[in-house]
Amino acid sequence: MGSIYKSLLIIKSPIKSFIGFTESSISLLKHCTNHRLITQGQVIHTHLYKLGISSHRHIAVKLLIMYLDFKKSSEVDQLLKDYNTFDIIVHNCLISANVNWGNVDEARKLFDEMPQRNEVSWTALISGYLKCGRVDESMELFRRNPFQNVISWTAAISGLLSNGMRLESLELFLEMLRDGVWPNNVTFVSVVRACTEMEEFALGMSVVSLVVKLGFEEDVSVCNSLITFSLRLGEMEMASAIFKRMGKQDVISWTAILDMYVEMGDLREARKVFDEMPERNEVSWSAMISRYTQKGYSKDAIELFRQMIENGINPNSSCLSSAINALANLKLLQPGKTIHAHITKIGLANDVFISSSLIDLYGSCGSPNDGRLVFDTVQNKNVVCWNTLISAYSSNGQHEEAKKLFDQIPVKSIGSWNSMVTGYLENEQYDKVFEVFNDMLLSGQTPDISTLSSVLCACANLTSLQKGKDIHGKTFKLGFQHDVFVGTSLVDMYAKSGDIENSKRVFNKMTEKNEVSWTAMIQGLAENGYAEESLELFQQMEKTTCIKPNELILLALLFACSHCGLVDKGLHYFNLMETLYKIKPNERHYTCVVDMLSRSGRVREAEDLIKSMPCEPEVNAWAALLSGCKTYGEDEIAERTAATIQELAEQKSGGYVLLSNVYASAGKWREVLKTRKLMKERGLKKSGGCSWIEVRNELHLFYAQDASGNELNEICGVLEQLKYHMLVLYEHN
Repeated sequence: MGSIYKSLLIIKSPIKSFIGFTESSISLLKHCTNHRLITQGQVIHTHLYKLGISSHRHIAVKLLIMYLDFKKSSEVDQLLKDYNTFDIIVHNCLISANVNWGNVDEARKLFDEMPQRNEVSWTALISGYLKCGRVDESMELFRRNPFQNVISWTAAISGLLSNGMRLESLELFLEMLRDGVWPNNVTFVSVVRACTEMEEFALGMSVVSLVVKLGFEEDVSVCNSLITFSLRLGEMEMASAIFKRMGKQDVISWTAILDMYVEMGDLREARKVFDEMPERNEVSWSAMISRYTQKGYSKDAIELFRQMIENGINPNSSCLSSAINALANLKLLQPGKTIHAHITKIGLANDVFISSSLIDLYGSCGSPNDGRLVFDTVQNKNVVCWNTLISAYSSNGQHEEAKKLFDQIPVKSIGSWNSMVTGYLENEQYDKVFEVFNDMLLSGQTPDISTLSSVLCACANLTSLQKGKDIHGKTFKLGFQHDVFVGTSLVDMYAKSGDIENSKRVFNKMTEKNEVSWTAMIQGLAENGYAEESLELFQQMEKTTCIKPNELILLALLFACSHCGLVDKGLHYFNLMETLYKIKPNERHYTCVVDMLSRSGRVREAEDLIKSMPCEPEVNAWAALLSGCKTYGEDEIAERTAATIQELAEQKSGGYVLLSNVYASAGKWREVLKTRKLMKERGLKKSGGCSWIEVRNELHLFYAQDASGNELNEICGVLEQLKYHMLVLYEHN
């Protein structure tokens, strides 16, 4: 405001230089219009009116444009009274204003009343019809246009493209070239965009050649569109070359290249580009934060979000969602609540995408009821919002609440069903997984890859081979037999069900194998007693793929070596974990090596390894050592180990259970009873044993000391009969 008043003081009187005064006044009015400064514009109008020059044609036109832009109808009417005769510029301004307001019929009326028209009149109305989606009327007007130059052609091409008529826009472009009209930079931007969206790469490359021929290869907007085209084409080097050749890059150029590296998954190079950017917009920040979150670098995402806020950049809803998701991954509830408060303050609490992220945050942090409060405030809930809350309840073991919410969903998506399936799977309620899956099929909903992978996982955990085979059949019916995730789940299911031949058959037929696929097969072979094959497959993986061994693969190798007596080979792989594979062994790896040494009689080495462990040994490690002591008669070490297990038993029920089992295996039943009595006195409980059988595709679960079964008497009767027959056979023999 102050700078405008200073400008007015400088041009107090138009007497000395009327032209300079007029130009300054027009410049000020234009500034007020562009920066939405209507009050300041009215002050200038008053000043010009007092000087008696407000009705000067050029000044009056700028005043008219300003008042039209702000929809000041009374001021517009007053200005129009000063024009007793027709003025083509004034009429063009009125047509453009009505077009911007969506009053295209009023614009047409003004157009028809004009005694003469110029190219601006025709182009404004053609663009107006296209903006309103009235394509036929616009093209009829375009064909009648006597001023068909590059501007009118470009307006028609861009308008068709904005109406989704990509093919028609390209056809019009080719017609323009045939008529001898050369495109400008705006034309090229629209045409390249049409080629990109239609994946017309051959035509697009021809357009690139024309861009170079006409000298637009350094135009910023054209180059930006060419970079996007190159990326869609998959020509990363071409996109990078265009970027480097640009004389000047803007924030859109930099963001496009940043997005290229982000999409390639090269976060290191993407971050390098991000740090080099002379200017960043919210899209640039959001791209980096979002991809950090998606790739599991949640700490980096949060740190970048913090820097964004410190730099005064207001995050958009997408960026806020990514930041909240990162906090959910890290289970950071308090910072999440702080962002929630900020979101409420700036009025985005009802944004369905942000709300879904908040619900997920509260669910991940063990507060699904707080997530429900967020859910209840969302006015227009979408299916993602419903599914997220179902997952929040399920992952926290509140299955009744999840089921109640599931039944209330207006329209269930595949995600809704998967949320229920995954929830039961995570809580090891495998019978419920099958129940939901069957309900899903009965409802007519087709399962997807995620559904089948989850159900196969349930089959694997229950070693339900027949159910697994049924699901395998469905994968062929649905066309998922070549999917890497489904294939991996099948490999795991067959291996855990003891059908190693089918497991190998599925693995060998997989056209694509990832790290998890190899892990499942190597582990499956090892756990089913095919130790040598497991080691051979590992060596094949190292020779034929770029996959690096992970913790589970190395654990499977150690297990295989332990169970086939390959102690030196097992120690070899164990020693390579940190030096070659850069993986720090965890408790399970150490336990496996202790078991391997104990099984082979190298009990003292096993004890030394336990003592040198950088982490706390598992109870199972001591059990393996004690078992080795019993086998090889190492009484002294056995005594020390038993004392350690006794100490561990003081801390957790698992130690007492293990101690009881050790005594039982040694035939010391008095000690077993003594241990169980101690557990009872200290209020420690052992989780009940569970077994199951599958009869006619129905799962029957049996829990220790559970007398609630409907057919318990019949089962006990059959057991008595079997016991009788066994005694008869024993006496006969």
